Amino acid sequence: MCPLQLNILNKASDLNKLSWCGLSRFVTLVVTLREWAHRSLRDEDERPDSFLERFWGPEVRNVASRNSNTQPDADGKTNKTKLRKMLGDMVVSPSDDGYYRWLFVIAAAVLYNWVLVVARSCFSFHPFQGFLEQGLLVKDHAKLRDNYVRTFQFKLDVLSILPTDLAYIATGIHTPQLRLNRLFRFPRMFEFFDRTEMRTNYPNIFRICNLVLYILIIIHWNACIYFAISKSLGFGSDTWVYPNTSDPEYGSLTRGYVYCLYWSTLTLTTIGEMPAPVRDEEYLFVVFDFLVGVLIFATIVGNVGSMIANMNATRAEFQARIDAIKHYMHFRRVSKELEGRVIKWFDYLWTNKKAVDEQEVLKNLPNKLRAEIAINVHLLTLKKVRIFQDCEAGLLVELVLKLRPQVYSPGDYICRKGDIGKEMYIIKEGKLGVVAEDGVTQYALLTAGSCFGEISILNIKGSKMGNRRTANIRSIGYSDLFCLSKDDLMEAVTEYPAAKKVLEERGREILTKEGLLDEDAEGAMGIGKEETEEKVERLESSLDMLQTRFARLLNEYSATQQRLKQRITVLEHQLNHPVDGDSDTLAEDVALETDGLLAVDDATEAATHGKNMQTETNA
Repeated sequence: MCPLQLNILNKASDLNKLSWCGLSRFVTLVVTLREWAHRSLRDEDERPDSFLERFWGPEVRNVASRNSNTQPDADGKTNKTKLRKMLGDMVVSPSDDGYYRWLFVIAAAVLYNWVLVVARSCFSFHPFQGFLEQGLLVKDHAKLRDNYVRTFQFKLDVLSILPTDLAYIATGIHTPQLRLNRLFRFPRMFEFFDRTEMRTNYPNIFRICNLVLYILIIIHWNACIYFAISKSLGFGSDTWVYPNTSDPEYGSLTRGYVYCLYWSTLTLTTIGEMPAPVRDEEYLFVVFDFLVGVLIFATIVGNVGSMIANMNATRAEFQARIDAIKHYMHFRRVSKELEGRVIKWFDYLWTNKKAVDEQEVLKNLPNKLRAEIAINVHLLTLKKVRIFQDCEAGLLVELVLKLRPQVYSPGDYICRKGDIGKEMYIIKEGKLGVVAEDGVTQYALLTAGSCFGEISILNIKGSKMGNRRTANIRSIGYSDLFCLSKDDLMEAVTEYPAAKKVLEERGREILTKEGLLDEDAEGAMGIGKEETEEKVERLESSLDMLQTRFARLLNEYSATQQRLKQRITVLEHQLNHPVDGDSDTLAEDVALETDGLLAVDDATEAATHGKNMQTETNA
């Protein structure tokens, strides 16, 4: 190897030695500085604070830290970290569940901004709360903006979005009072509760939960105010305020909040059993709490009682009907067997949720909505009737609104042979039997979807059975039927003359198929005609109305005649004994009374004429 190469190798070796020595010196310096800093911090932690000892007392040195790895020294002095902990500083471990839940809340807010801020920046998405104008939803942004600015909600929203957070720059982040303006959004929460109560199928349960939420919020606020007052007066300064936080039992945040919540609950529920106040400020706060507690207690009792009454309103009404029926049957000495059947019928209605009167429930709805609900409930059942197949939709809607549900007990006769048919029936649930006169022999079985009695209410011309029932139909078990009366059918088809002809033709086809149509028969009445008995009943009703009006007219005539007679007597007395200056007045009164007599004569003549007409009508 040449001398030049040897020289280079020697220099490289010397440089390596120098660099290694420099690195070792640097490491030694760092370790020395670290040990010195650690020793200084330990000495500082162990240095007693005379001011804190005077403030807290000598017992501070004996308090062991439960949430820190540092321990007191041989002299029993407590480190500075424990003092900060007692002063309210809270340290959360990254592995705690509470820290994980807090990260979930922050992540949800950040994710919201990540998604919607970018989307709103790129897409034209500007939601507005619309309003109705003449029944139409307004979508014009200018109108929506002007309407929103005029509302009280706009002022609250402006107050709630004021950038009060900027004051954190001067005060620090430990002043949450700067965010109290966010509470002005409370009308939005109340609106959400109102809409939820309207939409939910369990409004009473939601009302109870809502009431409990309000009470818990009030108790929470009161607990926080109690802790704030205790802090301002001094923890443990008397028996009423929160105990001294230097006590390990009351030093944690959890125990402090639970204690204040417990105190607030006992106070607002007027239970008491808490230490009596000592200072004037404490007395005033407790008096205010008692007044609020009385209002809360009255609100709870009133609201809960009202909710329970609403929840049991249907049951109470149904029970009142049963009690009235029981009282009537007991008063009329109804047989025990019949009374038992009635009670079982009511029990079936309640058990199968059929105790609600549909007409009563839907009476407050407009006809259009009632028709739509009735169509959803009954239209499929009505379409199963042969006589109504292929009818106009309008007629079916009219008929659906006139269906009346009826429930029959086991053994009840729906109709008997020879009865005049005034209703038709559609079986919704249950089984009916076509039986003989003995009620035992069964000829046929009618099930759900079947109908009977439709031909008798049409009173089709040429029908051999006319408008009378041709069979005995008896309920085998509990049967749920829909009933459509003849009067309702006549009223419905009056507005649909084309449908009237269709119904009559379809009824003729059914009668012809069953051999019950006599084409040569005469004198039968069509679907739009009335029987003689019905005409007589209508005439009698009209006659009763005329008699009532005539009696009222006679009473008015008698009263008027009596008053006129009294007035004439007074005028005669004044004429016989005139007073100076009253002659002209008396003459005018006589003229007026003469006109009144003429009017009475006219009324008498009219009453006499009406009486003669009544006599002729009766004849």
